[in-house]
Amino acid sequence: MNPYLIFILCVIAGGYIFKLVIDILNLKRAGLDLPDEFRSYYDNDKYKDSQRYLKDNTKFSLIKSGFFSALIILLILSGGFNYIDIYARRVTENYLFAGLIFFGIITAGQIILNLPFSIYLTFVIEQKYGFNRTAPVTFISDILKSLLLTVIIGGSLLSAVLWFFTEAGSAAWIYCWLFFVAVQIFLLFIAPVTILPLFNRFEPLKNGELKEEITRLSDKVNFRLQGIYSMDGSKRTSKANAFFTGFGKYKKIALFDTLISKFTTSELVSVLAHEIGHYKKKHIIKNLFFSVFSAAIMFWLLSFFIDNPGLFNAFGMDNISVYAGLFFFSFLYGPVDTLFSIGTNYLSRKHEYEADRYAVENYGRREYFIEALKKLSVDNLSNLTPHPAAVVTRYSHPPVLNRINRLSKD
Repeated sequence: MNPYLIFILCVIAGGYIFKLVIDILNLKRAGLDLPDEFRSYYDNDKYKDSQRYLKDNTKFSLIKSGFFSALIILLILSGGFNYIDIYARRVTENYLFAGLIFFGIITAGQIILNLPFSIYLTFVIEQKYGFNRTAPVTFISDILKSLLLTVIIGGSLLSAVLWFFTEAGSAAWIYCWLFFVAVQIFLLFIAPVTILPLFNRFEPLKNGELKEEITRLSDKVNFRLQGIYSMDGSKRTSKANAFFTGFGKYKKIALFDTLISKFTTSELVSVLAHEIGHYKKKHIIKNLFFSVFSAAIMFWLLSFFIDNPGLFNAFGMDNISVYAGLFFFSFLYGPVDTLFSIGTNYLSRKHEYEADRYAVENYGRREYFIEALKKLSVDNLSNLTPHPAAVVTRYSHPPVLNRINRLSKD
């Protein structure tokens, strides 16, 4: 039997089993008693809602992952990807257009099959727990806009990779990597101006106590902002959030309108001091370097497998092509990507602790920041007691109790 086929099937099946085990461990931990730190924030019914919310999302995720894992295995064993390739070659003999058609069919199929799951998640699970505020028109509009961005950005990246690996010889992976990095940096600057406004409305924060306090903090820590904005997050969800967008002199603070309506000025500015901490501690740059490094490893490994006959035989392909090799490599790269993801999450959790400390040291008001963390957790029905294995493999932020305990000791 083809060793590549055995490996890929093991990766797909093993990945699902690994997810299943982590989810089971996580659900068992969810049955723990309400932590003392949250007894004044949760009543019994509210805490049970948070546990039911976790269980519903976990079951949904397992069903969705199981469906797509089984479908991919079926397509591999039946030669389904070969049929897609045959069709693409019948439409055109140009390798770039054939590659775009090949990926276009796969992407379209994924979008269509994922649609019922997205509808159920948004209009059943999120609706059940009072989070959903997405109108059907907004839901459809988001899909169409995301599809347009995928065609423009994804199509451009794909075309470049196909061209380099077809025309540039052994140095192709280096050119692909450099192009990828250039696009990534470009998007850091262009996304706040052209992409984010496609999905949300950003309005300058009105003059008042909140804006004055934010300005006072930014002046104190010498953090220059291009603007402070309120974002209409409430048109999709009742959950609250805040984030920085942009880079360099184009930095902006975006506050969900839901956050502004639920939190006091001191709590809000504490959260923003945390976000400023990410910038001041150069976390954005560090994450970018890690992403650049992992991309280099990916493209380098890709160069060894993109035209490997054994890999194409595993998928029952009649012809070898750069575009199909690029797609098939993603299955081989899965375990490596998981390792990088674990590393990224570890780095991110470390950065969160550092930003927490920065917020307390530069804005003070430790009690308000802790209060904000508790409110965010309760409002979002966050899992207060995740299993350590879930934290290591999935969490980009430390569990809220860990953050509170660390803040209380600092």
